Amino acid sequence: MTTDQLADRRQFYINGQWVDPTTPNDLEVINPSTEAACAVISLGSEADTNAAVAAAKAAFPSWSQTPVDERIAMLERLADIYDARSAEMGEAISLEMGAPIDMAMTAQAGAGSWHLRNTIETLKNFAFEKPLGDHAPGDWILKEPVGVVAMITPWNWPMNQVTLKVGPAVGAGCTMVLKPSEVAPLSSALFAEMMDEAGFPPGVFNMVNGDGMGVGTQLSGHADVDMVSFTGSTRAGVAITKNAADSVKRVALELGGKGANIIFADADEKAVARGVRGCFGNSGQSCNAPTRMLVERSIYDAAVQTAQEVAQKTAVDVSESQGRHIGPVVSQVQFDKIQGLIATGEAEGATLLAGGTGRPEGLDAGYFVKPTVFADVTPDMTIAKEEIFGPVLSIMPFDTEEEAITIANDTAYGLTNYVQTTDNEKARRVARQLRSGMVEMNGQPRGAGSPFGGYGQSGNGREGGVWGLEEFLEVKSISGWNV
Repeated sequence: MTTDQLADRRQFYINGQWVDPTTPNDLEVINPSTEAACAVISLGSEADTNAAVAAAKAAFPSWSQTPVDERIAMLERLADIYDARSAEMGEAISLEMGAPIDMAMTAQAGAGSWHLRNTIETLKNFAFEKPLGDHAPGDWILKEPVGVVAMITPWNWPMNQVTLKVGPAVGAGCTMVLKPSEVAPLSSALFAEMMDEAGFPPGVFNMVNGDGMGVGTQLSGHADVDMVSFTGSTRAGVAITKNAADSVKRVALELGGKGANIIFADADEKAVARGVRGCFGNSGQSCNAPTRMLVERSIYDAAVQTAQEVAQKTAVDVSESQGRHIGPVVSQVQFDKIQGLIATGEAEGATLLAGGTGRPEGLDAGYFVKPTVFADVTPDMTIAKEEIFGPVLSIMPFDTEEEAITIANDTAYGLTNYVQTTDNEKARRVARQLRSGMVEMNGQPRGAGSPFGGYGQSGNGREGGVWGLEEFLEVKSISGWNV
């Protein structure tokens, strides 16, 4: 397929119009199931970034003063459009980042609808203005939009992250420039079409494609950007924070993770299998994946056998195939990184139970990784410390509750940890001591509106619900309001 035959997504969405890049800089989008190009975008230049920021800045005074009910109504239109085009969205996500089509149509595309609807409900019940308290009847507290927001989103859960940022920011009264991952930009281009169709005023939402070194750096250091909301690697989050420091803008970061899944001897019989599948979901490409399985020693041997069996039964196939399987990882860069870490695990003495280096049998092209399980991992091993971002599970034993907590907290990250036990008191006791922004217990997912975010090198912000809305708001204190 020639470049001329590829899906053309070179244009950017700026000030309510689809516009050509100032200077063409083509980049092919690769289908990770085939390693073949499926579309072409253009990487933006500083002129494109400046135009998008200028449009957002010009739109802010008017948009920030719109009634909340009007913003809610526009978000409801957007959510309806999104739902009507959800099949297109699922197809785009599956093509660009390799999620199996059934998963892309449900979990991946569905995350966007879920977050938009939850944001709408949050807005309906949120007090943007309220009195300080009975002791100071003339004092009022106002929550006001932070301003122009740069949004830099990842490839692994494209619409999950775009809607977690755009929905609350729009609802708060902010204007924005979105830079989606250049690896998986097709879903965001489709989302920009939906924003346009919903009728948001020109300049409220803008989208410029680019890479981190280019548009990403230009946005995070831009004097007219009031806030950066970033989801991605910890390394990139550090660079963005440093670049943003000179202009003292707000920086919200949702970064990496190395989740521990503590399985006690009294856990339910499905806990181990559930943990393995949780690690392998989305081909291991989730920052909140339970990648370290800590198992109480009395059930360690049985857990290891179960994990091995689940891994060996986990199917791997191309993204367009229907059914329950995992797809490829997103790129050659990710494939090579994962292969290197699997080899390091073997070299450092972990016991390889399933998987290993190389592609699964019958898949000679595409970025496919074998579902891999290591046992007898120690906390000092590389695979126990580094975020692998692939379908690779590390299992290690523990003897006491205190030891499990110590191992779980022995990480620079602190995003999501997991606890499996039928003893509720123990579950709560352990959860309180885990240094992470989220703890999921006994397979129970967190509810709508719960905050997503972490401690330490997992970031410093929260997304979702009231917390996600407040990320995009400033606090203003006014005296004499009733005088």
